[in-house]
Amino acid sequence: MPVYYTPEASMSRSARRTGFAAAVIVASVLGTGSALAQQSVTLTAGQFAIKGFDSRIDRDVLLENLNVFAFRLDDFDGGAVGGSWDLALGDHFEVSLGLGFYQRTVPSVYNDYVDVDGSEIFQDFRLRIVPATATIRFLPFGDTPVQPYFGGGFGLYAWRYAEFGKFIDFSAVDRFGSFDTFNDRFVAEGTDAGGVVLGGVRIPFGDRYALGLEAQYHEVSGLVGIDNGFLEDEIDLGGLTTQVTFQVGF
Repeated sequence: MPVYYTPEASMSRSARRTGFAAAVIVASVLGTGSALAQQSVTLTAGQFAIKGFDSRIDRDVLLENLNVFAFRLDDFDGGAVGGSWDLALGDHFEVSLGLGFYQRTVPSVYNDYVDVDGSEIFQDFRLRIVPATATIRFLPFGDTPVQPYFGGGFGLYAWRYAEFGKFIDFSAVDRFGSFDTFNDRFVAEGTDAGGVVLGGVRIPFGDRYALGLEAQYHEVSGLVGIDNGFLEDEIDLGGLTTQVTFQVGF
């Protein structure tokens, strides 16, 4: 039976060969276990420390509050928890999507003023940050018994900052030279983009578990607004997270 050459038949055979080759490659990648495409979930717990006095942005509301209220910046240091979904790309790279949570309430009084009865004038400052991050890690030594790594990425930081309690109205003075006080709350919230760099070490054990230590440094700020009753326009949300990590592969 005669066989005739046609471009369509040639293209069909070529497509089949290409598809078969691609299928072999995909099957090889997925069949190598932990070599190229292992997924895992990581749980984290540790502490978030906000940036110190000398590294905060210029128009930061917490810096301005230090001139009026009695508190310390490290009073905002507190517990942080989180988790991530991780995908290993070979032995040396890993991409992650993470979500975290931090909240801290700091009590305060005025530096130089008391109430008419001599008692302190109390208020609270509360800061909450929920970072959603996308990061990549580089493991220079690959799949070894001890795995140091470093990396970075970006994040979207949902935050809320509030000041509530008793405050002084410096625009209202009675005939005795005393200022009026009032109870109120001032709230600002938003979602802002920022960057993160990280480094750590982890130790695998068993077939699919690993324990580790990790540090993440975040750089991000938000707008609170003087028009909303705050003493400055912005808030520096950056800081250092140090945490224990527990990873489960699947």
